[in-house]
Amino acid sequence: MGARPVIALNIVAFPKEGPIELLGEILRGGAEKAAEAGVSVIGGHSIDDREPKYGMAVTGLVHPRKIVANSGARPGDRLVLTKPLGTGVVATAIKKGNPRPETVAEAVEQMAALNRAASEAMTEVGVSACTDITGFGLLGHLMEMIDASGVGAALRTAEVPFLPGVLDLAEGHMAQGSRNNLRFAEPHVSWEPAVPVPVRLLLADAQTSGGLLIAVPKEKLTSLLEALERKGVRTRSVIGEIDDARGKIRVALA
Repeated sequence: MGARPVIALNIVAFPKEGPIELLGEILRGGAEKAAEAGVSVIGGHSIDDREPKYGMAVTGLVHPRKIVANSGARPGDRLVLTKPLGTGVVATAIKKGNPRPETVAEAVEQMAALNRAASEAMTEVGVSACTDITGFGLLGHLMEMIDASGVGAALRTAEVPFLPGVLDLAEGHMAQGSRNNLRFAEPHVSWEPAVPVPVRLLLADAQTSGGLLIAVPKEKLTSLLEALERKGVRTRSVIGEIDDARGKIRVALA
């Protein structure tokens, strides 16, 4: 939403019998990422839980006239995605023990990358709307954007970036939550028949630390792409546009 994060509280659920050294590494990783983002970790809360969980409650600042909501998309806006899809598939494949090491390495790198540079680029240029791609997948979060904005959208799957190797993994390594995402979205989606099944699945893949999906006016597209490149954002793919087919997403190959 264009805010600058300032302070954070750790939220931890972890078994009291340990291994406590692993918890220490989890907290260390969180602290390092917070420092990278310019955030001070000022405390936290912990509970005894057999299933480990970790996150942060973050407070930030944004000028009230510079908030970027998911409700401002307008017909003609271009849709720009700033990270490849597929982290959910990779995580499931890790549990089954068969992804390629280079696929895992790329997924970890993408999940560890902050969205700060992309956020700074979009606020510098001025865009219509933005959402991050997380648990509801690309289709789910795009649906939120078009519903909030009273518009529709068209996607070109040939332009959608995917992590290396995930197209081969998708059909056998989709988490149930991602399949639920697809079932929820499909009544609102018009598929070109040529769009293959693995691509359809990945458009609904639940992401961890996914990228930003930005709706930008056509006349500002070049400025946004240049700003993203200048700030070192590796993925800056123009994957479609906003149209006036309210509440509908058209998905084609190109």
